[in-house]
Amino acid sequence: MIATPAWPPASTPRLFVETELTDGQVLTLDGAQANYLANVMRAKPGDPVRLFDDVTGEWLAEVRDAGKRSLTLAITAKLGEREAVPDLWLLFAPIKKGRIDWLIEKATELGVARLQPVITQRTIVDRLNMDRLRAHAIEAAEQCDRTALPELAEPVKLAALLRDWDKARPILFADEQGGAPLPQAAKPGPAAILIGPEGGFTEEERALIRAHPAAQPITLGPRILRADTAAAAAISLWMGAVGDWR
Repeated sequence: MIATPAWPPASTPRLFVETELTDGQVLTLDGAQANYLANVMRAKPGDPVRLFDDVTGEWLAEVRDAGKRSLTLAITAKLGEREAVPDLWLLFAPIKKGRIDWLIEKATELGVARLQPVITQRTIVDRLNMDRLRAHAIEAAEQCDRTALPELAEPVKLAALLRDWDKARPILFADEQGGAPLPQAAKPGPAAILIGPEGGFTEEERALIRAHPAAQPITLGPRILRADTAAAAAISLWMGAVGDWR
């Protein structure tokens, strides 16, 4: 018996598009996406492309026309629905460019539902390029087969975050002074992980967090971790305990 080759092939390019997709739809890509398909992937008429829109799921499209500056794609089949994402938020103090790009990329790959920058007293970055961070999240989602993008929220000060916080969502507070091991503290349902800045929280901030009824101090082990490493470690532990890695 002759084996039927997998379709679409594993090498099929995969892109996020802002347009909500439907069966039989024809759309045109230009700019960076057209350049990627035409000049990097050498796409030609008839070639498959996988698309997702963060709303309806993932679709298979076919290149109908490939020009130097734009490509026309036609939707041919639905590959799957939008994924169900564990309700985990990452609350993090902005860190230096490069490190924060890595943090956004890995948090997206690991399955976080919402990314919330938090301004603390020791936060050294006073302005974030939100468009760049979103671009990193999109690229990570394209690479790791996510069909749901994490929500990227505008930065908020720590005191305001805690003041307006929904007490029904536990805050797993990564405290350098210790707490419960995260796998023991994690419970099924909505949750948030709070990671501090590179210099750590001040004593005033630590007291404010610990006094909040939704906060639960946790430990990430015996070593002092960089902020981005701590975020990746905490997300991984939570996903393994009560997320979609079980």
